[in-house]
Amino acid sequence: MVLVNARSHVTIASDVNLALTRAERRRGLLGRDSLDASAALVISPCWSIHTMFMRFPIDVIFVDRHGRAVRILTELAPWRIAAAAPAHAVIELAAGTLRACDVRVGDELSLVPPASPALKVLRRRTLGFWDRTVQGS
Repeated sequence: MVLVNARSHVTIASDVNLALTRAERRRGLLGRDSLDASAALVISPCWSIHTMFMRFPIDVIFVDRHGRAVRILTELAPWRIAAAAPAHAVIELAAGTLRACDVRVGDELSLVPPASPALKVLRRRTLGFWDRTVQGS
């Protein structure tokens, strides 16, 4: 499954893992020595994170229920806390990924193909721009 920016059609991550259970969300990226540049971890539901005990910095995108970026942090160092009250999920990426992909607050992100039914965000809208274009042709 890949994470795509609807504004730019750029693939942000091509190896996306989901943390949807309490145990998966609690573990997050802890215990890893690094995160591959093409990888991402989607934590849902979640509106705050910490990097306590982590060994490397990360880029972070907080997204609302519609998959729109509401807060973006680049190179969040270990031993930090970050939150965004309107967020419903958090996407953790390798440090430097967001600068290379030009992700901005307000961008709509989605997973392709659609993720588990347990994930309530990052779903492509059924009647989006591309669907209207195809139907109008």
